[in-house]
Amino acid sequence: MTPTQIAALIAAGAFVLLVVLLAIPLVKLGRTLDEATRAIRKAQENTDPLFTGANSTINHVNTQLERVDGITANAKSVSGNVSALSSLFTATLGGPLVKAAAFSYGVSKTLRSRRKRKEESAGKHSRRGKGGRK
Repeated sequence: MTPTQIAALIAAGAFVLLVVLLAIPLVKLGRTLDEATRAIRKAQENTDPLFTGANSTINHVNTQLERVDGITANAKSVSGNVSALSSLFTATLGGPLVKAAAFSYGVSKTLRSRRKRKEESAGKHSRRGKGGRK
C-alpha cells in the first residue's frame, strides 16, 4: 500500500466516523420531532371537547346576561314609576299639607300668644291689687 492509499483510507475512516457522529444527533432530532408531532395531534384532539365546553359556558353566560338585562330594564321602569308617583304625591298632597301645617302653626302661635297675654294681664291685676291695698 502506498502512502496515498493509506492517507485516503484514513480520510475515508474519518469521514465515516464524522457521518456516524452526525447521524446520532440527527436520529435523536427525528425522534424529538416525531414526539412533538404526536403531542400536537393529542392536543388537537383534546381541544375539541374543551372548546365545546367553553362554547356551552359562553351560551349559558349569554342567557344569564339577557336575564340581567331584563331585570335592569324592569328596575329602570320601576324607578321611573316611583319618581312619577313621588311627583304626583308632591303635586297633589304636598301643597295642601304645607298649607295645613302652616295653618296649624299659625293657630298654635296665636293660642300661645293669647295665653301669654292672659297670664300677663292676670299677673298685672294681681300686682295692682296687692300694691293698692298697702
